[in-house]
This record gives sequence, C-alpha cells and structure tokens, in this order.
Amino acid sequence: MALEVTGKLHKLFEEQQVTERFNKREFVLALEGKYPQYVLFQLTGKRCGDLNAFREGDEVRVEFALRGREWKSRQGEVRFFNSLDVLRLEAAGGARDDDRDYVPSGPPPGFVDDEDVPF
Repeated sequence: MALEVTGKLHKLFEEQQVTERFNKREFVLALEGKYPQYVLFQLTGKRCGDLNAFREGDEVRVEFALRGREWKSRQGEVRFFNSLDVLRLEAAGGARDDDRDYVPSGPPPGFVDDEDVPF
C-alpha cells in the first residue's frame, strides 16, 4: 500500500549521480497547516525526469513508499537512514492511471546496496 500526500512544491533540486548505477533527484514539498512542514522526497532512476513537468509553487499529489535501512561503516559505526521514495507524482486533482495499491517487493528502482555509500 502506498502512502500519499498533497502539497506545494517548495524546492526542486538537480539530479545527482550518486554512484555509477544510482541517480536521484530530490524535492521539498510544503504541507500546509498550523505548523507548516517541509518534507524531502526523492525520485530515483528513470523517475527523475517526472519532476521536469513541474515548477516550484505547483500543487502536486505524491504517492510514496517509506524506506529505511541500516548502514555500517568500515570503522564499525552503525547508522540508520530513512527515505521517502516517490512512486507517482501528479498535479493535484489529476486523474490516476489506476486504483491498484502499491506493495513494495524490494528496493526502489536504481537502488544500490553499496556499503561505501551511505546515500
């Protein structure tokens, strides 16, 4: 099952080539409320281009998967990382391609489990 949220695009970042086989593009979504929240999401692999259709200030609906992993450095330090990996990005009020629930079966496309690269 995918999680979803609607908000305004606050900040768009350029695509980053993290490793030879892993690229990502991040953006910040502003969520309205008494205490506004600024939440960082990421697109990976071929999905990075999905953000090209939008500009800062656009209202969008984001379907995403919550991901987390443990990373251990060569020195034995253990750290934990979370990410909000975008599954679908569309204009708020946009039509959905389908109504199927997304069930993550593994890492997101383009994910590389490289112990030397925490992110």
